[in-house]
Amino acid sequence: MGGDQAPQMVVAGLRQAQKLHPNISFLLYGQEKLLSKLIPSDDPLRAITQIRHTDEVVTSETTVSTALRSLKKSSMRLAIQAVADGEAQGVVSAGNTGAYMALSKLTLRAIEGIDRPAIAALLPTVRGLCVVLDLGANVEATTENLVQFAFMGSLFARYVLGIEKPSVGLLNVGVEELKGHDKLKMAQLVLKNNPLIENFYGFIEGDDIAFGKTDVVVTDGFTGNIALKAIEGTAKLLSNFLKQEIQKSFLSKVGALLAKSAFSTVKHRLDPHRYNGAPFLGLKGIAVKSHGGTSAYGFSSAINVAVHLIENKVNERLAKDISLLSQHLVQEMENLSLAIEKPTPIKG
Repeated sequence: MGGDQAPQMVVAGLRQAQKLHPNISFLLYGQEKLLSKLIPSDDPLRAITQIRHTDEVVTSETTVSTALRSLKKSSMRLAIQAVADGEAQGVVSAGNTGAYMALSKLTLRAIEGIDRPAIAALLPTVRGLCVVLDLGANVEATTENLVQFAFMGSLFARYVLGIEKPSVGLLNVGVEELKGHDKLKMAQLVLKNNPLIENFYGFIEGDDIAFGKTDVVVTDGFTGNIALKAIEGTAKLLSNFLKQEIQKSFLSKVGALLAKSAFSTVKHRLDPHRYNGAPFLGLKGIAVKSHGGTSAYGFSSAINVAVHLIENKVNERLAKDISLLSQHLVQEMENLSLAIEKPTPIKG
């Protein structure tokens, strides 16, 4: 029931996902009368879909506290609970992000060794795709959080994108080691010496994201969300400028017609619906957030992300390896603290 065009958009997305994943099945939570009209009994989609009725819905205006305390049987909450109970292997929602994250953290719990889950997403670059996290789950992040984000993002790039040794960069205001706040500087020192991050690049700047300087970009949720919205806004701005210029003259229109194939390719590569689906990394269950204003194609893309996470057993691998990271992180932080608190005496 979540999303600007739900539930019609969601059901249409299920149809597209069914074509890509013939072995998939769905538990659909929401108002049964409405959903049954969209998926009648003789519809092939109905054969792989169970409709679970509830009248309670988390809207875009619902506060996090209301979603947690009052809406005990909301469609969002019941869908997440199905994963916690082992009835479903993953949950996808286009609903209220704050409520979805809060309910997911409460119901699914964080993997042991992960302090806070992070919202990750795939963004197109000149080199292909990169993983960016956190995109809004944590407005502030400690050094330990940033290191954990780097580890989770690296695993995501390895198992979902198939990159054997993904490069990892910390988003900063400059590439020089002296720039940035203390948490970032400390995170860089830890990641430099961490054997579990085999290809740590160092600091990168905002424009390095689009150029694909690294396979994984790590930042706090405040900066990450602003960077994401700035990138989306720039893409829309360029699209509007291009449309305006094409309409200015007859020659421009002819040129656009001749370049139609190239324009279509670029449009496809930059289509945000194609990259829709941001997993909450670090939870014990698979939860993927779809953009609220997405299309059916975009929602099917979010389902596709969930399927890849499930098939590649990303959570199981993360839980297995995170204990090694935790041990190394504790020791490294202690060493750095000692180095800062007890500087080497200056001789002479």
